[in-house]
Amino acid sequence: MSENSKLRDLLTDAAERGVAYRESVAERDVAPSAAAVRGATGFIEPMPNEGTDEKAVLSMLDELGSPATVMMAGPRYFGFVIGGSLPVTVATNWLTTAWDQNVGMHEVTPATSTLELVAMDWMIDLFGLPAGCAAAFVTGATVANFTALAAARNRVYSDIGWDVEANGLIGAPPVTVIVSEETHPTVFKSLGLLGFGRNRVVRAPVDNQGRIDVNRFPDINGPTIICTQAGNLNTGAFDPVGEICTIAKPKGAWVHVDGAFGLWAAASKDLAHLCSGFAAADSWATDAHKWLNVPYDSGIAFVRDTAALKSAMAITADYLMTDTEFRNPSDFTPELSRRARGVDVWAALKSLGRTGVAAMIDGCCSNARRFAVGLSEAGFEILNDVVLNQVLVSFGDDATNRKIISEIQNEGTCWCGVTVWQEKTAMRISVCNWSTTSEDVDRSLEVIIAIANRQ
Repeated sequence: MSENSKLRDLLTDAAERGVAYRESVAERDVAPSAAAVRGATGFIEPMPNEGTDEKAVLSMLDELGSPATVMMAGPRYFGFVIGGSLPVTVATNWLTTAWDQNVGMHEVTPATSTLELVAMDWMIDLFGLPAGCAAAFVTGATVANFTALAAARNRVYSDIGWDVEANGLIGAPPVTVIVSEETHPTVFKSLGLLGFGRNRVVRAPVDNQGRIDVNRFPDINGPTIICTQAGNLNTGAFDPVGEICTIAKPKGAWVHVDGAFGLWAAASKDLAHLCSGFAAADSWATDAHKWLNVPYDSGIAFVRDTAALKSAMAITADYLMTDTEFRNPSDFTPELSRRARGVDVWAALKSLGRTGVAAMIDGCCSNARRFAVGLSEAGFEILNDVVLNQVLVSFGDDATNRKIISEIQNEGTCWCGVTVWQEKTAMRISVCNWSTTSEDVDRSLEVIIAIANRQ
């Protein structure tokens, strides 16, 4: 058999296995069985001295690995905020993997660099962000927050005459960082990586839905970075970013928006009001692998001040093509070497169009409301105002909630997570998958209510 024939045979086998997996996700138990999890230990072995046949490697991966996966791609996975990849994005992901492009320099990877530029411009328009924003395609919202806040660090220090890129933070003047009491932990991680410290922050008080209370907003004095949120991880609530910008911008503060999933509300006519005033901010972070439903990993940082982002991220070397008329992606991202993430984003936006993106967002929110109504009518307490795709439900005390949630996860029809919201244990339902239907909601409700009523 020729090398090309072997290649075709192997890749066809992989494609057929992938198709079979995706065809099965809607009807398989969402959580793997205990036997399947035990089966995955079959991977644990000493590294072989001799090589293994390529098709045997693929077969082992599928036969031991596939049964031990959680059906995150399926329509009844409601744990965390995890989208299921759209079929077109799975297909483009496979093709771009075959291309094997390292998207760093435009002249070396012109196709993928151009696709990222197009996807960037489309999202800036879709979200209503200022024209001319720069964007960085990164692994996820954690690194998107880090990237945007690195640009913020450069700008606020530049404003007071300190070159943080050259001189670092040792001996630097202090910068105040204001965060919400409900700020996501990935923002604190980013602040730690940037040298600001995870605990050296001023916390802004919030209301009963987790929104920053502007009436109790801390005073702003000196160089300041403010971290706001679009889509609270528990309630889905939005900080009043426009009002915060009105307070902060005259004082020279940088306002950042962590919109890991909530920023996509801007694509919906019915939900865009939640993002009112967001265009006045300085930077925004979001995930495409959440509500745009592209494969992992895919996050994007947007920064109004292109020069600040390039100052924080650009890299130069004698062997790199940095003096070019084109936009080099590596000038905007922490990584020099990375995969072509923007292609999947482009494919999703191209295939859905504006109306399709809006319909996907609206459909998830409608299904979240369906969950809330069904659980409320069954006599259980809904703890949040269901303004987006997040539902918090309590079945009783801490022990009761945890027992019910564990049984729901083990039963297999759906998967919902446990959380603690303002000192109260609850079950969190996150509806973020393009393929979830009202029938999936009703099927899940039937099981959830039955298990809860048995306690």
